[in-house]
Amino acid sequence: MSLTDKAIARIRQLIQDGELRPGDKLPPEQQLAAELGLSRNLMREAVKTLVVARVLEIRRGDGTYVTSLAPGLLLEGLGGAVSLLQGDTVLELTEVRRLFEPVATALAASRITEEGLAEVERHLVAMRAARYDVELLNRHDADFHGAVIRATGNETLATLLEHISGRTLRARIWRGSVDADAAGRTIAEHEAIYQALVARDADLAQAAALMHINATERWLRDRLA
Repeated sequence: MSLTDKAIARIRQLIQDGELRPGDKLPPEQQLAAELGLSRNLMREAVKTLVVARVLEIRRGDGTYVTSLAPGLLLEGLGGAVSLLQGDTVLELTEVRRLFEPVATALAASRITEEGLAEVERHLVAMRAARYDVELLNRHDADFHGAVIRATGNETLATLLEHISGRTLRARIWRGSVDADAAGRTIAEHEAIYQALVARDADLAQAAALMHINATERWLRDRLA
């Protein structure tokens, strides 16, 4: 571990121990460096790294503060990292989606509100209308799943799945472009998910989501084989 990494770990430990809480202002650089037994240069580099990671924020003319530490904020960088993945990682991401999203859909079935159901239905209606426009259909597909996952009320889960699902969007558009029957099957699979949500049936919702994602994964494996 480099000296900078050790400095980062020391600041993170202060946050984890509750000595620095969300919204707190850090002591002046020189003071904090002395308290942690670090040089000012190391402290400066550690702060820069934590600012990039959205753990800290610099308010010009005021000082350095701990951010809200909200999951959506801290995991924001995940989207950029996922977008840079190369090669067959799209298949790996589809596997991750299969492992997490059906369970999340079951959770949504037990928590979704009438307003949440209305949002999911709006995206389903839009999918039907976009049946012959592959790109638009798949964008509404992504919005449909986003609405379902947000209905869990779990911001961490929603953020993770949003980035993972977004990275697999091009593969789903590819499927729709070369498979003439894909649109009809996709809409039918989403209808099944929606009806399970309406029934507040967690087991049925999980099964419907699993069947849907499995279909995409099988198609992708066949094409990449």
